Amino acid sequence: MTDRTTPADPPTHRSGVVTELPDGRRRLEFRRSWPDGPDDVWAALTEPDRLARWFGTYEGERTPGGRGTLTMTHEAEPAGEEVRIAECDPPRRLVVEWVDQADWRVELVLTVESGRTTLHVVQVFAAGTDVVDVALGWHWYLDMFDAEVGGRPAPADWDSFLAATGPDYGRAPEA
Repeated sequence: MTDRTTPADPPTHRSGVVTELPDGRRRLEFRRSWPDGPDDVWAALTEPDRLARWFGTYEGERTPGGRGTLTMTHEAEPAGEEVRIAECDPPRRLVVEWVDQADWRVELVLTVESGRTTLHVVQVFAAGTDVVDVALGWHWYLDMFDAEVGGRPAPADWDSFLAATGPDYGRAPEA
């Protein structure tokens, strides 16, 4: 994971990039891109069957301001959490906030650059927050998303993923 003190060049690799904002908060960003158009990438983000294959399930209102339960079904112990759709502008922008966790706001933005659809995933944390475990989690889920959208192999399991990717984030595999 790259850690920078000021925003500079956009992320150009698969690992997350952390920048420190002027107020001390930490901004985690990932960028992934595909040759598919934004409609297909948006569908993978939002259609229930496709969302379930890479992330989990969402039961609830699917409109701005709507609330529902998001369950990350690929976790060791899936648990539903109440979320709110803060913004939704298909097929460009989706912002989701966790109701019981004030710091959990995730922005998903699709742009078309050089004929490719790029997904920008941004999450901002309080100053001083160690974001490594969250970054590893997003990296794993985005590899799952890449399998859904790009047809690449999905990570086999968390332990194998951590053994291969954890050192890039300063985390050794669990013994």
